[in-house]
Amino acid sequence: MASPEIDALTQALSRLPGLGPRSARRAVLHLLKRRETALEPLLRALGGVNDRLATCGTCGNVDTTNPCGICADPRRDDRSLCVVEDVPDLWALEKSRLFPGRFHVLGGRLSALEGVRPDDLSIDSLIARVSAGGIDEVVLAMNATLEGQTTAHYIAERLENLPVRLTQLAHGLPVGGELDYLDEGTLAQALRARRPVG
Repeated sequence: MASPEIDALTQALSRLPGLGPRSARRAVLHLLKRRETALEPLLRALGGVNDRLATCGTCGNVDTTNPCGICADPRRDDRSLCVVEDVPDLWALEKSRLFPGRFHVLGGRLSALEGVRPDDLSIDSLIARVSAGGIDEVVLAMNATLEGQTTAHYIAERLENLPVRLTQLAHGLPVGGELDYLDEGTLAQALRARRPVG
């Protein structure tokens, strides 16, 4: 039987995405067996992040500085702005190293079922950023869900009178995807977005 402190650690880890009670127990045992090489560095890292955690006042990213490292980077292209639903989407796009511009995190997506309205997201600050000028292109990088596409459509309507080019991420067949394993929505989007060969 584990002590209350070890049980509390196990329960805290089991609340993390992707970790259930059994995985959390294995992680705790690993940390305890490797206290000096695993537990102590983890505690230092968590303490450092906890002490300095900040939400970027410009884009909404989560970092240990405000403005975040992306917004503070002078090499970024100020003329293009990529709008994402949430921080994991920003991090995924940034990891690809394919987008050289700036970002804007909405903090979610519109959803009538969940009661998420435009006022609940950072759409007004997005409109203000674009209205201030200097942005030539806004890339709507919403997830390919009904709520994501509703959010993209709403933002496009709000930006339609501003002198900015609106683009959207392509949706369709993934590289290496086999047709019989794809859902109907992905196949329909791939057919709608088809282009000439050659």
